[in-house]
Amino acid sequence: MKFILGTKDGMTQVFDENGVCHPATVLKVSPLTITAIKTFETDGYDAVQVAGGEQKEHRLGKAELGHQGGAKKAVKEFRARASHGESTEGFAAGATIDADVFSAGDTVVISAESKGKGFQGVVKRHSFAGDKASHGRKHSARSPGSIGATGINRVLKGMRMGGRMGGDRITVKNLQVLQVNKDENVLLIKGAIPGRRGTLVEVRGIEEKVSK
Repeated sequence: MKFILGTKDGMTQVFDENGVCHPATVLKVSPLTITAIKTFETDGYDAVQVAGGEQKEHRLGKAELGHQGGAKKAVKEFRARASHGESTEGFAAGATIDADVFSAGDTVVISAESKGKGFQGVVKRHSFAGDKASHGRKHSARSPGSIGATGINRVLKGMRMGGRMGGDRITVKNLQVLQVNKDENVLLIKGAIPGRRGTLVEVRGIEEKVSK
């Protein structure tokens, strides 16, 4: 069971030993402190609770500040999945987890909050093609078109329309760790990951499923 928290710092390019260029996302990871171990007997599930990074004080309640001893850090839990052979064994409250928990070549799952884009129309939000732009078309090229239904005289649930876009939790699987720099606490992840610069990112190693 391998995991860490980091913040997105932008993108760059990395050349491997064969001279192939790979796009990479730079993650600045901070050492995590294990604040609690959740067990099935006491909490109903097995998980490791960690605190890392910096969090604004007004975003933390008094209970959270007291639980961390006054530290202003982001608190996350990583559940142990029995189906993947994961457990909380080997973890202890007060221990520290660094960037070297991962190594180059590891396959990871990334979870982060995507960029918020505000209210958007159907062309951007749902990739609608829009209407033709010729023969007198002026202000309705990006309109959604008809939204009603004949007979029932109402708009069906789930109709794709304009609305708030972004700000959702997005998970990307099967990404690869290209480099690990323990001295600077930096991970280079192959490809793009969700979020803006400064977004808190959860990195979790992939374990093989246990066959029954």
